[in-house]
Amino acid sequence: MDGDRSRSARRRQWKTLKWIGRIRDGRLRQRYLIVYHRLQGQGSKAIAGWLGCDRSTVYRVWKRYRLEGEAGLVDRREDNGEVKVDEAYGARLRHLVGRWPPDFGWRRPTWTRELLIEQMVRDTGVRIAFSTMSRALKAIGARRGRPRPVVRCPWPRWRRNRRVKAIQRLIEALPPDELAFWADEADIDLNPKIGPDWMLTGQQKEVVTPGQNVKRYVAGAMNVRTRLVTWVTGTRKTSELFTWLVWRLWDRHREARVIHLIVDNARIHSSRYTRRTIDGMPVQVVLHFLPPYSPNDNPIERVWLDVHANVTRNHQCSTIEALVREVVYYLTKRNRRIARRLARETIVTRRRAA
Repeated sequence: MDGDRSRSARRRQWKTLKWIGRIRDGRLRQRYLIVYHRLQGQGSKAIAGWLGCDRSTVYRVWKRYRLEGEAGLVDRREDNGEVKVDEAYGARLRHLVGRWPPDFGWRRPTWTRELLIEQMVRDTGVRIAFSTMSRALKAIGARRGRPRPVVRCPWPRWRRNRRVKAIQRLIEALPPDELAFWADEADIDLNPKIGPDWMLTGQQKEVVTPGQNVKRYVAGAMNVRTRLVTWVTGTRKTSELFTWLVWRLWDRHREARVIHLIVDNARIHSSRYTRRTIDGMPVQVVLHFLPPYSPNDNPIERVWLDVHANVTRNHQCSTIEALVREVVYYLTKRNRRIARRLARETIVTRRRAA
């Protein structure tokens, strides 16, 4: 008899949970779940942990249910009047966050929530609370981030676009017996670059710095077809380092009739030593210069960002030699991963052709 009663109780509980799960309004569903677990004898702390809400929410919902029954679970915020933060408000707020306060006559260079509220009052005539602005910013996906410093290209836009398109045409029409590479250099510092990391509450990880910084440099060239990187390392970022990279490329690709190198306007790429060395090489090497201050147009910059993210940021190496070994290991592993993918693609292509 007790077994039948317990099975009947479990069946009723299952049906209740199934009915609650069909509620489309997430907040209303959460309130019903709070009441359900409280009626099952569960504590407020445990319920808050299961549902990912604050204990004050559990107390408030349970109190309203005890006073008003199921009617107390209904969201009655529609009685507050006209909705202030609607789609039009969010669109205007997104426009503001994407620009700077001086663009709208403010002398402060960065946005605060108070300043956004005042600007939105100017634009829409609607004033909202500080906490409501926080929710509005979250709703449009805004976040507090660190701006990236950039230097604008001094060339006119038409001239810059013409140079970039010429390089793109070169890559698209590259003959089979010619190779093209994106080339650039990266700094490797013994003093680690500090970046964000996961930490426990109340914990702040420490990154030991040597104090006296030591630098090494990596010159790399990424094949525009395969994305494989060829690199050399050195103690100084000089023309010798760059020409050593060119010799390494020729040694690995002696079958190429012409090697095209797409580089920035650093002095080491156009120095007299570099020109004299390239003119004396057994292969024709052609340099193509990107517009000034255009790192986003050089895809190898992404490789250096990955190197810093995976190796140099918050690193634990005590010597520069150990850090360089980690950089070389990362680049080697990256090339092996790409080479395996290229091999698989080649096999698939051959099977389809057969």
